[in-house]
Amino acid sequence: MAKTAVRGAEERKTSADSGLDPERLVEMYRLMYLSRRTDDREILLKRQQKIFFQISGAGHEALLVAAGLAMKPGYDWFFPYYRDRALCLALGSTAEELFLQAVGAAADPSSGGRQMPSHWGNKKLNIVSQSSATATQVLHAVGCAEAGRYFSRHLEAAEKHDDDYRAFKDVTFHGDEVVYTSLGEGSTSQGEFWEALNTASNQKLPVLFVVEDNGYAISTPVEVNTPGGNISKLVANFPNFYFAEVDGTDPIESSRVFEEAVAYCRTGNGPAFVHGHVIRPYSHSLSDDDRLYRPKSELDADSLRDPLQKMQMFLLREGILDADAINSLEKQVDEEVRQAAERALRSPFPEPASIPLHVYSEDYDPTRPELQTSPAQTADAQERTMADLINACLKDEMRHDPRIVVYGEDVADSSREEYLREGLVKGKGGVFKLTAGLQTEFGSDRVFNSPLAEANIVGRAVGYGVRGMKPVVEIQFFDYIWPSIHQFRNELSLMRWRSNGTYSAPAVIRVPVGGYLTGGSIYHSQSGESIFTHTPGVRVVFPSNALDANGLLRTAIRCDDPVLFLEHKRLYRETYGRAVYPGPDYMIPFGKAKTVREGKDLTIVTYGAVVPRALQAAQKAQRENGIEVEILDLRTLSPYDWEAIAESVKKTSRVIVAHEDMLSWGYGAEIAARIADELFEYLDAPVKRVAAMDTFVAYQPQLEDVILPQPEHIYRAIAELAKY
Repeated sequence: MAKTAVRGAEERKTSADSGLDPERLVEMYRLMYLSRRTDDREILLKRQQKIFFQISGAGHEALLVAAGLAMKPGYDWFFPYYRDRALCLALGSTAEELFLQAVGAAADPSSGGRQMPSHWGNKKLNIVSQSSATATQVLHAVGCAEAGRYFSRHLEAAEKHDDDYRAFKDVTFHGDEVVYTSLGEGSTSQGEFWEALNTASNQKLPVLFVVEDNGYAISTPVEVNTPGGNISKLVANFPNFYFAEVDGTDPIESSRVFEEAVAYCRTGNGPAFVHGHVIRPYSHSLSDDDRLYRPKSELDADSLRDPLQKMQMFLLREGILDADAINSLEKQVDEEVRQAAERALRSPFPEPASIPLHVYSEDYDPTRPELQTSPAQTADAQERTMADLINACLKDEMRHDPRIVVYGEDVADSSREEYLREGLVKGKGGVFKLTAGLQTEFGSDRVFNSPLAEANIVGRAVGYGVRGMKPVVEIQFFDYIWPSIHQFRNELSLMRWRSNGTYSAPAVIRVPVGGYLTGGSIYHSQSGESIFTHTPGVRVVFPSNALDANGLLRTAIRCDDPVLFLEHKRLYRETYGRAVYPGPDYMIPFGKAKTVREGKDLTIVTYGAVVPRALQAAQKAQRENGIEVEILDLRTLSPYDWEAIAESVKKTSRVIVAHEDMLSWGYGAEIAARIADELFEYLDAPVKRVAAMDTFVAYQPQLEDVILPQPEHIYRAIAELAKY
């Protein structure tokens, strides 16, 4: 059952029975004042045009100092949001470190000058790199908590290994660690917030959710964002939670609540939810003017609740500090802030040469030729489908690497394990059966079903990856990947670069993709790989046959980067491309195309399900026209094998780029443009593209055949190009 604690002014106690010693109370005030004065100095620097952005944590100081002092920096984990300046200072960040971020200095420990101010990150304190996107971090916190629990139950998984990403991931964990995450009350409107509460509640994870409610999401008041104007009332029925609603301008009450909340999580009872009512005495940011939407009377009322004034009066009233002592403390902090800002302003900026660093891992290169191995000879000589060899690879890698977890919609054999134990069901293992048997062999700690929420799947993978695990997750159909794009584009792909290499989130996102399925229609036939190849920081793989799928998936899993692994549904059980099981260590490097047909007259650059269709067209062109067509299967789309393309085009002087997705703004446009730009002198004809119509895939099979590129479309393009 959930535990609820509501604290208010009527329950305040004096220092004698507050449970906080005088030194702790003085330190709380020092940190609160340090946070405010750091804000004020940044505002001054912004007005002097010495920094470029400012967003303050003013009014949130009491709540956040209480939170920071209740937790263990470098032991617990933290996924904060942009108002959490006081939390970071309480955990051990220095004012100088915060100013380094404000000026964009190379020495900025959070991002090396790559992120705005107030986008926290500190490796030594376990403050994980934060983005500007609201509420995305709460799912990362959930995945982080899951990873900590997993390591506590599987100690062997923390061991390093030399031949894959594990060599570069130092794992630390504690059985009673707590994961902090926070957001503003406006961000509770985001779906990721509710998805995170759902999973944390179901799994009783030690996640401390903090809502910092200052009444406004920029200019939108809380009652417009939140039905009834109070998020606590909406979440109160989630099971397994500790709930507390507190006056967040009161440091004493905030301290009591956080001590209880952290203890609740640390002892394994489940997650906690602290709703702190705070104020926002300054505008949302210096780009905002709150006088346009807040009357003076409201601002004056907030000023009477200023946590610094309240804490100062408490110290005076209780005789802990007198006026002279407070003035002395404040002067020391003022000087500390002044000197910290001056040092930061003198700190060197990042060198332009550093820009490409950390887009991808510098430790593990998945394109290096030595990754290529030969298929092993095994006793099993039966040819297997792509589906079979993907399943075989997953099993081999899970035996090889205890850090791998597999989850997604319907990927488990059965979430009700007793049905499996009692032999009542055979088990599902995915809608295409590619994960069949994994849960049965490896257990429900490692293979499990997710909620029906794609952002939940990818967002949790970020948290897992940050902790050094390897989530291999499945989006059930490419057509439904779109709810996860926010997590994919703004979080997963960016974690390494935005943190200047201090954090990374290697994960594999497996996705069935494409059409050519009778009756697949609009929502089970989509492509769209160009959207993902347009995203730096992620590798995109698209095999066309069973052997390649096995070898490339193994490389993806052992890679130190996020990988989108696209699996064409039509190819899962096709006769084309079947292969004998190549053994548990077969690998193919990324960025290495395969020549699937030699030719001298024309080159087709393609991938995925268009490969067998291109082969059919090439065979017809040879049979009927004597045209020898060379076919390059790219296999990986980012990176792609430009050298192989260039070599083939120089050889044949004619080229077709063929892909299943729409023609306009599709993946082939980049290849065609580069060929025209860099290989123009070798061309005897224009670069030609063959692709789907600029529309959607229809349900009626005769329409689908016209919409998607068929062998006949490719054949006609070959014949036309050969005339030049």
